[in-house]
Amino acid sequence: MTTGGLGATDIGNKYAVTGLARLFYRRIGEHYNKFEQWTFPPSVATATMNRFVKDADLDVLYYRRITNAKVQNKRIQSITLEDSQKPDKKTLIQVKAKQFIDCSYEGDLMAKAGVSYFVGREGNEEYDETLNGVQMSFWHQFPDGVDPYLKEGDPNSGLCWGIQPNTLKERGSGDKLVQAYNFRLCLTDNKENQRPFEKPENYDPAKYELLARAIRKMDLHIDNYLLFNWGMMPDNKYDVNNRGPLSTDMIGMNYEYPDGNYATRERIWQEHVDYTKGLLYFLTHDERVPSKLRDQVSRFGWAKDEFVDNDNFPTQLYVREARRLNGEYIMTQKNCQGEETVGDAIGMAAYGMDSHNCQRIVTNGMVKNEGDVQYHGFPPYPISYKSITPKREECTNLLVPVCISSTHIAFGSIRMEPVFMVLGQSAAVASALAIDDNTDVQTIDVTKLRKILKENPYLDGSTPEILVDDSDIDKIERSGHWQKSFGAHYKNSFLKSANQKNNCSFTFMPVIKKADTYEVFFYCTALPDQEMPEVMAFDITGKEGTKQVEISPRSHKGAWVSLGTYAFEKGNWTSSIKIDGCRSKGALFADAIILVPKK
Repeated sequence: MTTGGLGATDIGNKYAVTGLARLFYRRIGEHYNKFEQWTFPPSVATATMNRFVKDADLDVLYYRRITNAKVQNKRIQSITLEDSQKPDKKTLIQVKAKQFIDCSYEGDLMAKAGVSYFVGREGNEEYDETLNGVQMSFWHQFPDGVDPYLKEGDPNSGLCWGIQPNTLKERGSGDKLVQAYNFRLCLTDNKENQRPFEKPENYDPAKYELLARAIRKMDLHIDNYLLFNWGMMPDNKYDVNNRGPLSTDMIGMNYEYPDGNYATRERIWQEHVDYTKGLLYFLTHDERVPSKLRDQVSRFGWAKDEFVDNDNFPTQLYVREARRLNGEYIMTQKNCQGEETVGDAIGMAAYGMDSHNCQRIVTNGMVKNEGDVQYHGFPPYPISYKSITPKREECTNLLVPVCISSTHIAFGSIRMEPVFMVLGQSAAVASALAIDDNTDVQTIDVTKLRKILKENPYLDGSTPEILVDDSDIDKIERSGHWQKSFGAHYKNSFLKSANQKNNCSFTFMPVIKKADTYEVFFYCTALPDQEMPEVMAFDITGKEGTKQVEISPRSHKGAWVSLGTYAFEKGNWTSSIKIDGCRSKGALFADAIILVPKK
């Protein structure tokens, strides 16, 4: 999805993004002459991914999909792949390996290998959760009173397109329903780089009747009734996502996808393409749409320089959730909220528990969406290595870092692209250890794995970065009155000084394990303008003494700002980065610093 349209990255907390995943966003930053960049158009993401492939001198087999897995003695011996564009026996190839990693959104290798898995939503009682199963909420919901019938007021006329004939079950009850898929669109309002929304071949305006009725109900509030989530990206482009009662999510039309054969999936995929193109045409041409809204949507069009080989349309369907591994450990809501922790963490998740709607039904004579959950507000939490390992009685040389072992609602938090990248790297290192130590994936030395991930995050032997957070009490000193705060911070919290007239100070004291030249970065917490200091002053003490630096944090909200490059000696507490309240202007904050070795 990172190269397929999802350019407005869902992160939650950047602290959770480590290793090669972090390097990916740093390289995106290089493209825009920044330290890091978290939003980007698909073409830039693709070029960055291709750079990784080139640097590693990899031969990638594109357009291949699995047809068979040969398993013997609980180990995958080989897999058979076919060319998805020319599915013929002549295109079949067999791949033999000691270890396998299933990084697909669908978990096809996992399933072909006979590994057990889940599809759908567990009932709350199964794992002592509260947000799983059936959830009727006000998020992305129809206003009250939207008639569900083809002929309004006449149940005998049948249901409008897009409504499932399901009955609303008890809150928290489990089922086999799957949260909605969509395409993350790359649109632009730059007329010189724009293609208009054209009428698709299979256009059917009846698919949008419910939207017309919903708009009619909300007409007085049309300015606030946004039908898309516009994620702004560089280059005058937008990552357009679902929002509201009927948008780009094709609710209830993907139930056959997780376990479907390739023909079934291709049909569902094409139905999503037709629906999405038709939606944009409807919003810009149908007279049931108020002219003001038609004009607003008509400002945008397909970005002509994106997906140039695919009619400027995204190349990847957003399969938010399909199969989920039933592994050695199952991540649940308790992990997300910190009620249960693990000691074998190989990555962190940091986004809220997020599920899109799973069904559109009739209740109390009205059309309603069901399944949306938006629960945020908890800090990053660890993901167990055992959650990417199948049960040892099922398969001992397979790791599953995408369709990981978790409940539906926990997966809703874990399922973010940066997390998948982190888990993918962890799985790769774990597989290498299993080969080197001639052992099963379930019995590798996880302590050794974690050490490699921490000390060699880019897998190139380079000096690792040094992070000091406000919560690292053995590496900080402070004077004056500071209070712990929460919000758009790095890691678990940040600190704020009590008032604007202060002589307080806050000192980060990094432990330097290798004498080197480092660039120092300070994290500017994203505070409201009225709470941001006008100037923050720093004293940076290193090998060549103390130097003074001042920054304007208001122009760096939610980002790292460079304080310069300095030589630091090896040792504990011999170097420091001090926030000087006397020279600063305004109430201060202290969140985190990193020292990045200069190559």
